[in-house]
Amino acid sequence: MTGYVLRRIGGALFVLLALSVLVYAFFYLAPGDPAKLACGPRCDPRQIAQVREQLGVDEPVYVQYWHFLQGLFVGHDYSTGTAVLHCDAPCFGLSYQNDQQVTELITQRLPVTASLAFGAMVLWLLLGVGSGLISALRRGGITDRVLTSLTLAGTATPVFVIGLLLLMLFCAYLQWLPFPSYVPLTEDPEQWAWNLLLPWTALALIESAKYARLTRSAVLETLAEDHIRTFRAYGVRERSLVGRHALRGALPPVIALSALDLGTIFGNAVLTETLFGLPGLGQLLVHSVRVIDLPVIVGVVLVTGAAVALANIVADILYAVTDRRVALT
Repeated sequence: MTGYVLRRIGGALFVLLALSVLVYAFFYLAPGDPAKLACGPRCDPRQIAQVREQLGVDEPVYVQYWHFLQGLFVGHDYSTGTAVLHCDAPCFGLSYQNDQQVTELITQRLPVTASLAFGAMVLWLLLGVGSGLISALRRGGITDRVLTSLTLAGTATPVFVIGLLLLMLFCAYLQWLPFPSYVPLTEDPEQWAWNLLLPWTALALIESAKYARLTRSAVLETLAEDHIRTFRAYGVRERSLVGRHALRGALPPVIALSALDLGTIFGNAVLTETLFGLPGLGQLLVHSVRVIDLPVIVGVVLVTGAAVALANIVADILYAVTDRRVALT
């Protein structure tokens, strides 16, 4: 198992290194002068040349990338013309807009997106696996048909439609919930959960549909296998068959899919954060793209990639725990 985990960590580090090369090359080799973007339209050529030297973009790209890697691991010093700013590791550079460290911007926004993603994941796993299991055990009945119809509706409905309906119903019409605003978990756990309830629900209703269908098919497939019929012939109770065998057989694909979805939520939380007014990484990325703030864009993309890689490592480990044959391959 130790070798298996080390191989997965090594693979994830290689993927992150390759991602950093691609992202850096894609944004910094693209047409356009980062110095002009940072300096603004009123700068003359002399000022642009000065900014280019301060940003280090007057050097070859491979040297710039090497300095970027150095910043990630040991930090980097940036000249502002009148002073030198030290950016501690991991340093993604300084924002073109206000010279603020990108790491600080990401650190301020990351708890919002992480709260949104992890809370929604817990909810969609409960809803998806639970309804999928009930559908499988009530196969062909009215409960199965109703749940299947709801999952199809959930899959086909965009998240902003569900989110808008939830806001109109629970905040505007019934007034059972306040309009969401982010409250840090460390300040008030109750208000943190209360304000994130609608964003979690909007995301969970979309994602749980996939898990319900996946769980239903996996449980039905396992219950139809020969060893399950043998257990039934020996008088093993149905509840034990479902809990120990059918549900366990459905867990590996659910774990693998949840890891991918968790990473995807980090990168695709733009709509949800915008709709509910949550100041997370999605909003930061949209604003940075709008003003072409390259260091912030690169930083957010790499942090999102790291979240996807970390989620996949955890999924691989859980996959190996549920199926020991995986660790031997």
